[in-house]
Amino acid sequence: MLKTLTLAVATTAALAASNAVAARRVERVTFSSHGEQLVGDIYLPEDLDAAKPRPALVVTGAWMTVKEQMPARYAREMADRGFIALTFDFRGWGESGGMRRQYEDPSAKIADIEAAVAYLATRPETDKDRIGGLGICASSGYMVTAAAGNAAIKSVALVAPWLQDAEVVEQTYGGKEGVARLEATSDAAEAEYRRTGRQALLPAASLSDERAVMFKMPYYTEPDRGMIPAWRNEADPAFWRGWLRFDAIQAAPRLRQPFLMVHSEAAAIPSGAHKFYAGLTSSRQELWLDNVTQFDFYDRAAPVKAASDAVAAHFRATLGGAGEAGQ
Repeated sequence: MLKTLTLAVATTAALAASNAVAARRVERVTFSSHGEQLVGDIYLPEDLDAAKPRPALVVTGAWMTVKEQMPARYAREMADRGFIALTFDFRGWGESGGMRRQYEDPSAKIADIEAAVAYLATRPETDKDRIGGLGICASSGYMVTAAAGNAAIKSVALVAPWLQDAEVVEQTYGGKEGVARLEATSDAAEAEYRRTGRQALLPAASLSDERAVMFKMPYYTEPDRGMIPAWRNEADPAFWRGWLRFDAIQAAPRLRQPFLMVHSEAAAIPSGAHKFYAGLTSSRQELWLDNVTQFDFYDRAAPVKAASDAVAAHFRATLGGAGEAGQ
């Protein structure tokens, strides 16, 4: 059933229904993915009972980001609601290993999500049969693709999902001509990398440099938001071809897990989200908030609260709560 709520109404309802916030602690962890070490943070509710393993979530963020940005915000929200939550840096990003840095690689990120799920299953606090995935923005496509091929992920929720196929890509990036220009840029950067071993890095975000992948965009250009010391503001433009040809919407009919999507018509490519949702055959729910931008979903208090309450309710219904038997 389609649900559209104003943020004020959603927030009021969420505040009335929310549980008391529990204290939490954070542990630095490492695990392996395809021979590289990944570095993560696991957020643990303070009321953990070793005799009662509980549901755990892998939380992933927007493209070109690190774990300290929007993944950390949502992991904290999930831990405050009683879930174990793992964030991590993908290969080539942040503190994780990988020779090729700042390169957005959908296939590698999908594999890293699967490695994170496998790691969570080894944790003594975690019920390995109750692991879910929470994807934000671009990693939503990676999350649903991983889940469609990995039964260890038992439930999926997406916040402000960027979900694309070839049609949506053309609509977003200036038609066939715009896509062709970006692919040519990608091919030139890739050829230079293969010839010299050097990456032709560009700014990921900038207010003044028009070469930036994200030009004059909020959040990434604001020091009190996404422009944090842990984030390296660079991107390898060779990523464009792989990104433009990545099809997240193809995962919809293959997804078997219970599914929730929280989005807004004022956020990024809602057409892709609607198309994905229409292709689902699994149990599904959606919540559309009024007048919430893509970047406000990342860190603004009211949208994050409304989204987090909806996500927590979804995971409680599909994974259970602390101390409950697996479903």
